[in-house]
Amino acid sequence: MATDAMRQQAVPRILVRPKADRVFFSTMVLLLWATVLFGFAKTYFLAGMVAAPLPNRLIHIHGAVMTLWMVILFVQTALISARKVKWHMTLGVFGFCVALAMVVIGQIAATDALRWGAAPLGLDAKTFYVIPLTAILIFGVLAFFAWRMRRQPAAHKRLILIATIALIDAAVGRWPVAFFENNPRAQDLVPFGFLLALMVFDLATQRRILKVTLYASLFLIVVHLTRVPLAFTHPWQAFATVMMGKG
Repeated sequence: MATDAMRQQAVPRILVRPKADRVFFSTMVLLLWATVLFGFAKTYFLAGMVAAPLPNRLIHIHGAVMTLWMVILFVQTALISARKVKWHMTLGVFGFCVALAMVVIGQIAATDALRWGAAPLGLDAKTFYVIPLTAILIFGVLAFFAWRMRRQPAAHKRLILIATIALIDAAVGRWPVAFFENNPRAQDLVPFGFLLALMVFDLATQRRILKVTLYASLFLIVVHLTRVPLAFTHPWQAFATVMMGKG
């Protein structure tokens, strides 16, 4: 019994603050939606979505699945706010099926874009390839752990949030903001800003940054800061050449 008591004291307790959680995570989801709409309004949402002039059918499917994920995220957050936990858990199974589809389709779409020469941000196509590929990698890894920790609400919701933050690169890259257009590397400030908000929330409600927030955020940040330098290396260029079908 004494040993059990010591273990309980050694494990930091998660403070349950349902009202603060509902307000914060609902706000973050709305901000993520605003980020996506601001980036894709002209070329996708206001262009009719299925009627939007995208490069091919694959990119249409990719856009539809990504949009479906954002819809599910909004609905799932609303269900928790309405205390419909059972509905949330039922829809969650479908949501993770969508997440799996996103990982598969995201990789295929990134490789397709490589082959038709997509090269924004002042990078050539083979170098840029690292950005969408690592974005979907981060998402997939964090979504996997979110599924593993679905019975731990505090960790689960943070992993889902950070996984979604990993996907906003494409939206931010299309923001009609001169500062970001002239300074592509500064676009990382947007996802990093979301991560900072989550850390501040942890400090305010838990009196510390939860380990899941810290580790998942560090994972995203390290990948973001190292992926472009990695893409300039010979091994990556050789890999991208093979994926392009010219290896």
